[in-house]
Amino acid sequence: MKKYPLFGLGLATAGALIIAPDTMFMRWSDMTGFQMAAWRGLLSGIGLILIWLITRKASLLKDLKTLKTKWSIFIVVSQVFTATLFSIGVSIAPASILLFGVATVPVFSAIFAHLILGEVTQKSTWVTIFAVSLGISIAIFGASNNEFYFGIWPLLGALCGLGAALFLALNFVIIRHKTELPFVLSLGIGALISGVIGLFLTGNSFMENGNIWPIIFTGIIILPISFYMLSLAARYIHATNVSLIMLLETVLGPLWVWLGTGERPTNLTIFGGFIVILSLGVYLLTSKKKKNNT
Repeated sequence: MKKYPLFGLGLATAGALIIAPDTMFMRWSDMTGFQMAAWRGLLSGIGLILIWLITRKASLLKDLKTLKTKWSIFIVVSQVFTATLFSIGVSIAPASILLFGVATVPVFSAIFAHLILGEVTQKSTWVTIFAVSLGISIAIFGASNNEFYFGIWPLLGALCGLGAALFLALNFVIIRHKTELPFVLSLGIGALISGVIGLFLTGNSFMENGNIWPIIFTGIIILPISFYMLSLAARYIHATNVSLIMLLETVLGPLWVWLGTGERPTNLTIFGGFIVILSLGVYLLTSKKKKNNT
């Protein structure tokens, strides 16, 4: 699979473009965090499992047996947290704050590659972590206006984005290096679990509050297709490269929300996001050059 990097780049780019308007549809739904997690988890879980049934190469029984392995369990648990934290973050904070937090996936990918695969974490990684933290802090403290202030909801939204990035990076690294795993099945089960948790916390009587059709569209179409493409891309190219391409969502996502809802990021939030994206871009480009020279 590693012989087809262009195919992987194409998959990742298509997945990032498909998922970019996801936050806008979530805003249009006007639902609470756990309510969105319920709809998105249940619908995307079913969609991912259908994709697994169509694309699986091993027998049904063999794939099901792999669910007992620790790596499959990691993927399931990570997907539960990714789906839940992202939904909660969208409901409590500006979309740009959340997406700037999610943009830290490349840094977490490098850290997990070190912890799981034994790869050395370079000094540049820690410098990037500091720069990204600075950018996110500026975005958080300038989320309401063009003056610095402290707001609990932007802070929690950023933490949700960072948490989602952490678990998403873990999945990318595992999927990249454990090629025998039926990752689509594990992602689907994780999504279903997050949906069940969201349904339990929301309650049946409140599930139809808000606008249902936007969340149905993103749950049935956007999430399963984009997650499948992005995760499959990690089989063909490095997880950090998938993460770099996912920065398209960080750039385009707030623009979609701005166009769809009028929620314009403040100047300080845009500046903080610029620091995040610039830091990650420099980090990934310099890391690639170092690998090519070794």
